[in-house]
Amino acid sequence: MKKTLIIGIVAVMLSGCKEDFLNLTPPTSLSSATYFQNEEQFRQAINGAYTPMRELTDVGVYDDEMRSDNTFFTIYQANRGLDKAREAYPQFLIDATASAIPNTPGSRWRASYRGIAYVNTIIDRLATNNAVSAEAKNAILGEALFLRAYYYFSLVTHFGGVPLLLKEVTNPEESFQPRNTAAEVYAQIKTDVKSAIDLLPVASTFPQSGRATKGAAKMLLAYALMSGDTRDYAAAEKELLDITKMNYALLPDYAKVFDPTNKNHQESIFDVQYMADRVSGQQSAFAWQFMPKVTNPQFLMGFDGGRMNIFSGWNVPTDEMVASYEKGDLRLPASIAVVEGTISGVEDFTAELLTSPVNYTPKAGKAFRYMIRKYFHPPYDIAFNTPDNFPVYRYSGALLLLAECLVQQNKAAAALPYLNQVRRRAGLPDLGAATLDAVSKEMRHELAFENRRWQDLIRIGKAIEVATAKGNRLKAQYGWILPAAFNVTPQKLLDPIPFRETQINTQLEQNPGY
Repeated sequence: MKKTLIIGIVAVMLSGCKEDFLNLTPPTSLSSATYFQNEEQFRQAINGAYTPMRELTDVGVYDDEMRSDNTFFTIYQANRGLDKAREAYPQFLIDATASAIPNTPGSRWRASYRGIAYVNTIIDRLATNNAVSAEAKNAILGEALFLRAYYYFSLVTHFGGVPLLLKEVTNPEESFQPRNTAAEVYAQIKTDVKSAIDLLPVASTFPQSGRATKGAAKMLLAYALMSGDTRDYAAAEKELLDITKMNYALLPDYAKVFDPTNKNHQESIFDVQYMADRVSGQQSAFAWQFMPKVTNPQFLMGFDGGRMNIFSGWNVPTDEMVASYEKGDLRLPASIAVVEGTISGVEDFTAELLTSPVNYTPKAGKAFRYMIRKYFHPPYDIAFNTPDNFPVYRYSGALLLLAECLVQQNKAAAALPYLNQVRRRAGLPDLGAATLDAVSKEMRHELAFENRRWQDLIRIGKAIEVATAKGNRLKAQYGWILPAAFNVTPQKLLDPIPFRETQINTQLEQNPGY
């Protein structure tokens, strides 16, 4: 995304206030009443409406990736603190009465509705503005509708039915609404994203700007059509086939897909955008979160980071995940690394070697940790400050979603070429038949550590089975996991409505089981 897309919100999204209050505001200060006058201001506003995606990416690490069979975390008994809130996610121990601690379910709710509030303001103000050209209005409106659909999809897939707020909120009473049904939310998502498709451009030059495109909107629509209680695989197939006729392509080298020097490339349909420039606060931090907690972070990162290393050790590939890759799968060494070293005291781990997990056998007297390599591009010179984007939709994911869509319609023969196209890039032989399990396995390894696996499992009806098996393996491996952990019931496929929200909006009904 171009630098202009990362301009801060800078109060452009202030909700409406009474006239007498606005009259007290100094004329040099920005407010929603004096902003939204020209195209530049609307474009800055839509730039700001993308930023809640970063918080959704952060919470998705715990809520989507770590709840699946892909990853877990390394427990450090000497330093737990607020980490217990994060530990609750992958163990299915989320407390519905927890307050708004970072990385609790409130983060997803709060970030999604913040994004919805931003775009509602833009959409309403755009409709009454006569200074912006029709061409610019359509471009901005297309992005706004895509973002509103994206945020509501985040909500409905994790909470079920939620309040549909579709207008700028100008008084507190308008904020407090009861939940709509999940079917109503899905209907609104489809309405918004279909309108966005008509307005957004096709990606034609690379690297892209990072803004939403027609391909991203079609990908979101396909996911919406293939999720929930009412599914339309035939309609999803059409949208996904359209994507294959656009300008996207698989990069020859899987590892280059995640190289921060190669952002917004031809395989990228849509990424959450970040940059590390020391001053703007637009950086990512995945490499620091996912690295092992070590006594010598400079060995891995090129920079000590000091106390910041206490926030590491999350989203660690499970032993089963590493073992699940087929022999010769080029995605394994590109996605996962082994950090070998020694342990002193009870749990102080000192790194001595970074290597590939392929055919790895630990040396005598050595310990090791698995680490996600996808977002690891050192050396760094500031802790928790990296430039890596986070993938949302990739062309390989579109091919595999199309394969799943076709298999679900009993068109396995038609699905096979799309499945094998992804396998060939991974250095694997063609399969002779496309099954739902084969497609699911391919999605797991192709989209590993991209916050996809948990929702993929829910969509194909395997989430409870897979998470329960993971829990049984981990309980046998770790004595500290409580008996109540991994009690994965159908009710646990949804998060609880955050406690704070149920307190300030008494019309909200809590999800069953919490």
